Amino acid sequence: QVQLVESGGGLVQPGGSLRLSCAASGSIFSINTMGWYHQAPGKERELVAQITGDGSTNYAESVKGRFTISRDNGKNTLFLRMNSLKPTYTAVYFCNAKGRDINYYPVSWWGQGTQVTVSS
Repeated sequence: QVQLVESGGGLVQPGGSLRLSCAASGSIFSINTMGWYHQAPGKERELVAQITGDGSTNYAESVKGRFTISRDNGKNTLFLRMNSLKPTYTAVYFCNAKGRDINYYPVSWWGQGTQVTVSS
C-alpha cells in the first residue's frame, strides 16, 4: 500500500499565500515525477506544476511566477508554495507521484486532495 497525504490547504484572502505539502509513504521502490493538480467544481482536473527527480520543473501558464514547486527526495515529500493567490485558484489540490512499487511495477499514485479557497 502507498499513501500520499496532503496538508496545508485552507481559506486565504486574495493576495495571500499558502504552502501545500504531500508526504508519500508505503511500499515504494522509487518515485520519479511528482506533481500538483487542481480541480474546481464542474471542471476537469488540471496540472498545476510538476517536478522530476532531478529537479526539472514545469508550470501551468496561469501560475507561473506565483507558485513554486519543490521536493525533498530523501523524505519523499512534495511542496507547493502559492503566492499572490487569486479567487480563480480556488479548487481541490491533488498530489500525484509516478514511480515504481516494491514489485518494480510502474504506478501513478494520488492523494485525497486538500481544499484551497481564496476569498475575502
